[in-house]
Amino acid sequence: MALKATIYKAAVNVADLDRNQFLDASLTLARHPSETEERMMLRLLAWIMYADDRLQFTRGLSADDEPEVWLLNDHLGIDLWIELGLPEERRIKKACSRSKQVALFTYNSRAAEIWWQQNQSALAGFKNLSIWYFDDTQLSQLTAFAVRNMSLQATLQEGTLWLSDDQNNLEIVPTCWQQPK
Repeated sequence: MALKATIYKAAVNVADLDRNQFLDASLTLARHPSETEERMMLRLLAWIMYADDRLQFTRGLSADDEPEVWLLNDHLGIDLWIELGLPEERRIKKACSRSKQVALFTYNSRAAEIWWQQNQSALAGFKNLSIWYFDDTQLSQLTAFAVRNMSLQATLQEGTLWLSDDQNNLEIVPTCWQQPK
């Protein structure tokens, strides 16, 4: 018998002062049985960092040909492709060729640092690629927000993200390993 996804709801208020983007969104996240809470919350954090009315979660782990989150334009082209983890270079190449902008969210400190050392020079050639790194401490603190019905406030300014709910407050400063050129 196949296990079903666990559904999480998130009411998110985003104030992105850097992009002058302010919005309220009601999001539904399906947590795959093999997905950790940390990874699911990182998907939500990626959505918050690039918040847009048209930004949407995809089938994620269930689809090899889609990112975790994407922003489609009016012509069904991909304006933003958001990937999580430590993908192979050919997957990143595919994303960069299909989308105007690609954001990669890396995590798992020991593995991510080794992956970055091995791939840094090859990935530097992708001019539309951003790579964000989140350390283990930040991710473990982020899981305190993971409840089935979340109500979150997020403020982004100058590379810092402040996240809060009724019980928790967290300041997250992701490390930027690569910016688009």
